[in-house]
Amino acid sequence: DVQLQASGGGLVQPGDSLRLSCAASGFTLDDYAVGWFRQAPGKEREGVSCTRANTNSTWYVASVKGRFTISSDNSKNTMYLLMNSLKPEDTAIYYCAAVATAGCRRIAKNYDYWGQGTQVTVSS
Repeated sequence: DVQLQASGGGLVQPGDSLRLSCAASGFTLDDYAVGWFRQAPGKEREGVSCTRANTNSTWYVASVKGRFTISSDNSKNTMYLLMNSLKPEDTAIYYCAAVATAGCRRIAKNYDYWGQGTQVTVSS
């Protein structure tokens, strides 16, 4: 079975950092486009970042560009989202996702596999 297991969320103060992890099983991340999405209460799910291994295809939503970094560790079949300089508006449930396609995908409906979500709360 294809599974994604997200972890690493928590309660932090503005300006702090967090690193989210998403462990994949049942498939090799290297062959998939992967993305991070978030959903705040009362809002639609928003694309945060995506990338596709072995390509130059990487994207960040404007509100996180320069603060967040997407990466992956092929040896662990795990993807990450390093979030620096966190702001209260970054508070949301964060989801990882994957789809077997050649390039980065920014829209949630284009993804086939989803992790269960991890809560990130930024508050003083």
